[in-house]
Amino acid sequence: QVQLVESGGGLVQPGGSLRLSCAASASVFSINALTWYRQAPGKERELVASITSGGNTNYADSVKGRFTISIVNAKNTVYLQMNSLKPEDTAAYYCNAWIVRPGGISLNLWGQGTQVTVSS
Repeated sequence: QVQLVESGGGLVQPGGSLRLSCAASASVFSINALTWYRQAPGKERELVASITSGGNTNYADSVKGRFTISIVNAKNTVYLQMNSLKPEDTAAYYCNAWIVRPGGISLNLWGQGTQVTVSS
C-alpha cells in the first residue's frame, strides 16, 4: 500500500521542541517534493514548510528561524524540527508529497495528520 505515515506530534510547553516525521511506504521509489501544512480549529489550512528532493526549502514567515525541514532520501522520510514552539503553533499537521513509484508513476499523497498542542 502506498502511503505517508506521520509521527512525532504531542503536547509540549511553550518554548519547547518537537520533531515530526513523514515517512513514505516501502513501495515508494522516491519523494520529489513534500510540504507540511497545518490547520487549527476554525482556521484555514496553511503551508508551514516545503522541501524538494534536491534540498530546496521554503517556509511560512510565521515559522522562519524556528522550524527546519529536512529530507533523508535514502529513507524516503522528511522531518520537521520545530523549536521555540508557541501556543499559536497548535494545530493538526499534515504532510503532502509528490512521490514516484517504481515504473515512474507519480502520485500525490497525504499523511493522516498528527496533532501538535503547545500549552502550559
